[in-house]
Amino acid sequence: MTGRFIAIVGPSGVGKDSVMAGLAARCDRLVLARRTITRPTDAGGEAFDGVTDAAFDAQLAAGGFALHWSAHGLRYGIPVTVDADLAAGRDVVANLSRSVLVQAQARFDACVVIALTASHAALDARLRARGRETAPDIDRRLARSEFSLPASVHAHAIANDGPLDRTIDAVVDLLYPAGR
Repeated sequence: MTGRFIAIVGPSGVGKDSVMAGLAARCDRLVLARRTITRPTDAGGEAFDGVTDAAFDAQLAAGGFALHWSAHGLRYGIPVTVDADLAAGRDVVANLSRSVLVQAQARFDACVVIALTASHAALDARLRARGRETAPDIDRRLARSEFSLPASVHAHAIANDGPLDRTIDAVVDLLYPAGR
């Protein structure tokens, strides 16, 4: 049995990491992909592997990434080790950029895209509360919050404006309609 690669996308502040953590806590056959990011490990937020640009380049040259992209002045990679989880029948969920969705669908046989949404006011409040970005950075992220996905990408839109448990329930019901 091969697992599914589940891409979670949405604007900054929509709650991707919170939803993913909730999914991992509820679903035994689901694992989180740990991203490699060119930012200091102590920057907060999700659990990730912080590396320098030189280390990222070395990992990329060695074929260490299944997917990689740049956004917000940073570089992101999904390690190629996700292939072992998928081959073992586990579903892998990853926080992705919409810019790599076409590549994800081409690379993974079973790829599900979930697009999380939230109101502008909710995004603004969440970005300011997490304290990782400056006010101009927040404004830039909010300006990018309205986006469209590539035409060839089919995504399941799920609102994350209300209680987190309700959003997680909706994603679990979508992914595992016959139960977990």
